[in-house]
Amino acid sequence: MSLSKEIQTLKNFQCEDRCVLSVYLNTNPGDPEQLNGAWRIHLKSGLKRIDEYLKASDDEKEIKAFNAVKTKIEKEVEDNKNDLSKGVVIFASADPELWSVHYVQVPVKTSFHWENHPVTQEMEYMYKAYPEAGIILPSFGEVRILDTAMGAVIGEVTYEFDPNLEGWGERSKASAAHNVGMGSSKGDAIEPRLRENLQRFYKGMGEIVAKLKKERGWAEIHVSGEADLANAFAETLREKPASCIYKNLNNSKPSDVLHQVFEK
Repeated sequence: MSLSKEIQTLKNFQCEDRCVLSVYLNTNPGDPEQLNGAWRIHLKSGLKRIDEYLKASDDEKEIKAFNAVKTKIEKEVEDNKNDLSKGVVIFASADPELWSVHYVQVPVKTSFHWENHPVTQEMEYMYKAYPEAGIILPSFGEVRILDTAMGAVIGEVTYEFDPNLEGWGERSKASAAHNVGMGSSKGDAIEPRLRENLQRFYKGMGEIVAKLKKERGWAEIHVSGEADLANAFAETLREKPASCIYKNLNNSKPSDVLHQVFEK
């Protein structure tokens, strides 16, 4: 399910009594206020405030519903403490059941909400600023594609091209590590025949990108590569890319690619 559809599903979720805990937690290690894992303190204190409020109301049904999701949320974040990004957004309910977790690479303001529906406004603002997007990294020999949403990579695939055989196909991420030199050829060194084959390859890839855009619900596409290759690929797209960066990031870590595309 695309993130836009998931947000809509969350907006439609509702229960008779208060049963949904919405948590927005800032876990950004680069934030001075988050030094030494301060998010743990913020998570504990935020949940404690709601717990104390419910105990004061003496509503056993609500207390039971809250405790069921509180424990689950605490375990979820603690189990993933070594892989935290800039923030965590969680929507949880025990009955009716709801469990929606998002580790995001965008700024998150810590807040806690106990309502009869998921509090999605902040999530919607974040999504509007960082929508689902495809990042295309063309080089001579391969095209790497990152499927992103909320500033995080949710999928990755590489298509490899053999200029001599004039064939190409999808390559798994694991095998990509064995071909780190594929993107190093300079455009002005490409023979006319190989350039023609490469253009044919890019044209076919442009059609694949258009299909992925529709399937994944990408709001925009970004292209990054050496100037001549990036421009050549951008020309094959039906719609002009949101950005075209003249830098070969084909062998960069996904987090570095995201930084170059969204934060520069």
